[in-house]
Parts: sequence; C-alpha cells; structure tokens
Amino acid sequence: MEYIEVAIRDEFIRLGQAMKLAGILSLGSDIKYEIVDGNVKVNGEVEERRGRKLHKGDIFTYQGQDYKIV
Repeated sequence: MEYIEVAIRDEFIRLGQAMKLAGILSLGSDIKYEIVDGNVKVNGEVEERRGRKLHKGDIFTYQGQDYKIV
C-alpha cells in the first residue's frame, strides 16, 4: 500500500495538525469540518475528533489517500 509520510518530531501530533502539516488543507476551519463530517479515517475507522492524538505508525485516510505518521 502506498502512503504519503508525515514526519513528526514529538511523541504525537493531533489529527488536525497532521492534516495541515501534510498540506491537505491550509485552513484549520476547513480541516475541522472535514473531520466532523466523517470524511477522515484513522487506522481504518471514521474519526470525528480533530484533537485525536496520532503516534508514529498511525495511518489516516482522506479522500482515498493514506498518510502515515513517521
């Protein structure tokens, strides 16, 4: 499976921050609505919390593209 890698320096990153870091959307408000509307999956399950903590190895999916936290 092909992933776009999102590199982090800390122990974790919040989902909204990870999406912004990956360049998916530039506005936090747009990211919030995409998450709340159920358009983002984390490790294969729909996630509706923007503050969900992602750790290295976690995968989030948006519009059919997978992003892996590394």
